[in-house]
Amino acid sequence: MGRFKCSLLFVDDEPALAQLARSLLSSDYELRVAETAEEAQLLLARHDVDIVISDQQLPGLQGIPFLEWCREHTPRTVRILMTGVYSMEEAVEAINSGLAQRFLFKPWRPEQLMNLVRNSARTFLLERSHENLLDELRRLNLELEERVAERTRELEHINRQLEQRNSMLQKMALTDSLTGLPNRRAMDRLAKTEVLRRARVTSPLAVGLVDADFFKDINTRYLLPGGDHVLAWLGGTLMNSVRTIDTVGRVGGEEFMIVAPETSMEGALILAERVRRTVEMSATEFNGDVIRITVSVGMVVAEPDTLVGLDQMRHAAAAALSEAKNTGRNRCVVKRLTMLDGPSAR
Repeated sequence: MGRFKCSLLFVDDEPALAQLARSLLSSDYELRVAETAEEAQLLLARHDVDIVISDQQLPGLQGIPFLEWCREHTPRTVRILMTGVYSMEEAVEAINSGLAQRFLFKPWRPEQLMNLVRNSARTFLLERSHENLLDELRRLNLELEERVAERTRELEHINRQLEQRNSMLQKMALTDSLTGLPNRRAMDRLAKTEVLRRARVTSPLAVGLVDADFFKDINTRYLLPGGDHVLAWLGGTLMNSVRTIDTVGRVGGEEFMIVAPETSMEGALILAERVRRTVEMSATEFNGDVIRITVSVGMVVAEPDTLVGLDQMRHAAAAALSEAKNTGRNRCVVKRLTMLDGPSAR
């Protein structure tokens, strides 16, 4: 790419916010600041910019028309709209029409801005690396053809590398916009890949479902902005509570899925309890209120010698989650699959 940092343009006519953005972002990103949309357009004409964050209320050209201009003139730039909480309708319309790809409610906290920029930069870099990854996959495929006669262990290792890179390519377009995590489609594909892989290398696999307890109360009290804030925070908390080889995704409303390769029954019990306890011991803040929630966890484990399919594991994990919620919530239910009595991976 020729650059090691993402470039970022922050557009806001409030000097205090611009200065705060500089202090938070300038060390990790190539940051430029503009006070008006017109000034930002001149900067975009002279410099390559990866991410644009624009306030809606600007002197002269407003934020949404400016982002529409960005979509026409710099379509590869990630567009983020900053707007007040009470301008939710404008933000939703901008997202639905494709003018903005993400939004940030004002007043925002430093960690909200940093997390949003970090997730946007990660998505941008993944998209920009698509072509390089494809070239790498072609090169590895040629190597595989030349090394057919080599040892099975080495061949399996290379196959695993290919699967990991294919998974990366799939995730590029399969991300939940609110949390920055993989969405349902991405998680289904990843889980199917792991089920098929374990049939070849005979390793254990755990699949879990995590559901926020009494989330309707959050939506009722804090409305959609507060509910979205809590979900985004919960997604980050779950991601920080699992291992690097595990994957967390948002698969619906307040429900998340965990895919944990090479995880035995003992490991699944430890993982599920760590996830539950981490959420219970953590908190977030919205509009001055400290918000704490709990989660229920249902997890199922397929041991190396057990023949199972993805549908069976998913249904068993859902049943375990229901048991956790029906027996008091804020608890874990982990079960072992011992036979194939559901459909195989499809």
